[in-house]
Amino acid sequence: MEHKISFEYSARFHTLGQASEDIEQLWFVCHGHGQLAKYFIRKFEVLNDGKTFVVAPEGLSRYYLEGFTGRVGATWMTKEDRLSDIENYLTYLDRVFNTVKSQLKSNVQVNLLGFSQGAATISRFATQTEVQFDKLILWAGIFPPDLPPLESTERLNDKKVYWVYGTEDQYLSAGVMEEQEALANRLKIKPTVKSFKGEHELSNEVLLEIADEST
Repeated sequence: MEHKISFEYSARFHTLGQASEDIEQLWFVCHGHGQLAKYFIRKFEVLNDGKTFVVAPEGLSRYYLEGFTGRVGATWMTKEDRLSDIENYLTYLDRVFNTVKSQLKSNVQVNLLGFSQGAATISRFATQTEVQFDKLILWAGIFPPDLPPLESTERLNDKKVYWVYGTEDQYLSAGVMEEQEALANRLKIKPTVKSFKGEHELSNEVLLEIADEST
């Protein structure tokens, strides 16, 4: 018989920039499968202008990427006990976000970004918690198909939503592109689509474009 228990858990996150009243934009960014926050956050150095604060939480499950030693990566969830994993990381993300947001001015612009597997993670965070944000950016990933349609539509209808991808991304097949379009239609939103010449990666140019665009 399976049982569950709740207990205190210590989890880490990484930041770029200095939290202060001078911060105008908060970027809350979730990495992809097999990445670590301390390396992922380096990809946002282009935004480090003294007025931007970047926060990168880390997936709660870490593992060796190959065999039993060597490089380590993290994941947000697997198919095993997935609902518990989702509940756990939503609680964790909410705690990190509120801790950081309390250090900034109340009207700071909030941008939520998820890369690859992190796109599903940040989508759930945006629609299944009370987080207040301005922009939702799904990068090289799509909405998870199990988002509650009505609640998600209500949460996203006055937000600026982006879908960003590299034109040579080896993981985004025609089927995935069609699925994203169908999911967006189901949620009654029309994301701003941005593409760039590149693979499964971030683009400094597009990050700056999104940062500069008004809400």
